[in-house]
Amino acid sequence: MIVAAALGASVSLNGCGAPGGGEQVHRSHIETDGSISIRGDVWADNWFAFYLGENLIIEDSVPITTERSFNAESFEFKADYPMQLSFVIKDFKENDTGLEYIGSGRQQMGDGGFIAQFVGAASGQPIIVSNSDWRCLVIHEAPLDKACEHDSNPTAGVGACKFVASDEPEGWKEPDYDESGWTNPTEYSSLAVDPKHGYDDISWDPDARLIWTGDLETHNTILCRATLNSPL
Repeated sequence: MIVAAALGASVSLNGCGAPGGGEQVHRSHIETDGSISIRGDVWADNWFAFYLGENLIIEDSVPITTERSFNAESFEFKADYPMQLSFVIKDFKENDTGLEYIGSGRQQMGDGGFIAQFVGAASGQPIIVSNSDWRCLVIHEAPLDKACEHDSNPTAGVGACKFVASDEPEGWKEPDYDESGWTNPTEYSSLAVDPKHGYDDISWDPDARLIWTGDLETHNTILCRATLNSPL
């Protein structure tokens, strides 16, 4: 689902990549208020929601419950400086064990990954890209002991399958939110993340980095922020 949450916003969809092959980029134009036309490109394993301030601009068009929900989103919108960019990013998990394919021969921990770039819609000049300068917070971590992955009957909160979960902090999307307790994300190589469908269909700026918090496998839900007062 694509959502536009700015005043008077509406959405027109320009098409999407076919799940079975070919280009896997969902393209959209989102009507928001502002004097600057921006194109955002985002790839996430598996799901994200992007906010400008408190306004939800777009969320991943492929539900996180879709098996192997790999795709990219390319979208245009308008905004003004300063901009507060905020992301909720989730790797798939079946439950609070943090595992996927539970009870099957494929039972495992998933692994996350995220990359984003924002450029001038007409010029293509970079405005901001994801890198270790951003600030992120883990709000769901599981399992706390990776031995849970091999448990024949994994139960959330029991034994190796304990977890830590918290709500989104109040006001975290606001520009003046105190993020001093957050950490800078880690930049990962494409070899470490192994980005799939949709990633290779975007021409990424050389400075855009795949990021996540410190553990690709057990950090299942993260929040990330970037404040932009003027272009790069």
